[in-house]
Amino acid sequence: MPVLRECQTAVVARNERWTDVAETEPYEAGWASEIIIFLRVLESEGALAGAAAAVQISPDGIHWIDEGARISFPAATGQVAFVRLAHFGQYVRLRAELGTGLACKVIVTINAKA
Repeated sequence: MPVLRECQTAVVARNERWTDVAETEPYEAGWASEIIIFLRVLESEGALAGAAAAVQISPDGIHWIDEGARISFPAATGQVAFVRLAHFGQYVRLRAELGTGLACKVIVTINAKA
């Protein structure tokens, strides 16, 4: 008999304006076996081509380290980019370093499955 897997969606950045260095709220995902992080750009100031956000993990939600995965910002406003993770510990977030003169408004969503 198939088992229904638990699934949750969390919006960790909603209509936030990112400039310079920006981070999402931490998401506690230790219960999940896999997650997908979605990044959607609603508005942009300057060319985001080449800009990327790093996936960071943490054992406590305070001390962060780059996990190694990155999400390139979508080429056009309204498009969605994503990254899949299977090994991420307890807490996850995105951190972007946009650089001088760049800004954007984003929505970041995390979908997690147990």
